[in-house]
Amino acid sequence: MSNENFPAGYEPADVWVWEHSNGGEFAKINRPLAGATHEKQLPVGKHPFQLYSLATPNGVKITMMFEELLAAGYSDAEYDAHLIRINEGDQFGSGFVDINPNSKIPALIDKSGIEPVRVFESGSILLHLAEKFAAFIPSESHKRVEVLNWLFWQMGSAPYLGGGFGHFYSYAPIKIQYCIDRFTMEVKRQLDVLNRQLENNQFLAGDEYSIADIAVWPWYGALVMNTVYSAAEFLQAESYEHVVRWAKEIKNRPAVKRAVMVNRVWGKPEGQLAERHDASDFEFMTREKLSEIEKA
Repeated sequence: MSNENFPAGYEPADVWVWEHSNGGEFAKINRPLAGATHEKQLPVGKHPFQLYSLATPNGVKITMMFEELLAAGYSDAEYDAHLIRINEGDQFGSGFVDINPNSKIPALIDKSGIEPVRVFESGSILLHLAEKFAAFIPSESHKRVEVLNWLFWQMGSAPYLGGGFGHFYSYAPIKIQYCIDRFTMEVKRQLDVLNRQLENNQFLAGDEYSIADIAVWPWYGALVMNTVYSAAEFLQAESYEHVVRWAKEIKNRPAVKRAVMVNRVWGKPEGQLAERHDASDFEFMTREKLSEIEKA
């Protein structure tokens, strides 16, 4: 096939062979095998909930949920957030794989009941916590279904944004116009879906802030505010005015401001809280504060 939108000279082999050094940012975190690569037990803190994560969009969903629960007065939602460095392969350690056999963050151990319960996949964790605390999910059946509609919309749509658009636009070792065009078209369609829904609704499922917003905001809110992929101009993000309004409103929530710091090890030092084990950590344990202590 000859087309300027395609790299020249590639034809798929009869049988695919894994090339370990296939290039591209984050290439080392993916492999065609499941299971642990090494023995490594996970640390355990003092709180009922043990979160093992990183401040990617999927990780931020869960710290948002915990911080919103605590802000709403659910003191039993105290949690320890342990850092999982996916670029270093922490997610392939035996302890992590015991919690999540899919080796993806976030992963949670709920120790609040008689027996510890493992919970993996961000949507499952959000729903588990919402049901446990009867919070951020409506009790009325029709409203609950609408929240779940948007929660599962996000779970099905985000792979096109992250693994599709984000990968080929930002991380792939070569720029392939066909791939970028294909996923840009889909991401802009998704933004239009959100924009139309938010035109007449304060939040995604209506007038109540819910786990639907908590699931969608770290991906699409961050996208239109240019904090993931640096693609806001490319996507004409400002044209989705209702998404931008919603994204800014959620960004300004105090719980969200805290949540985006947790398990974050990049960016401004004052915005990095590698691990969270106590509410006071936001004041005393950021990268900025630890650097000041080291210099003293």
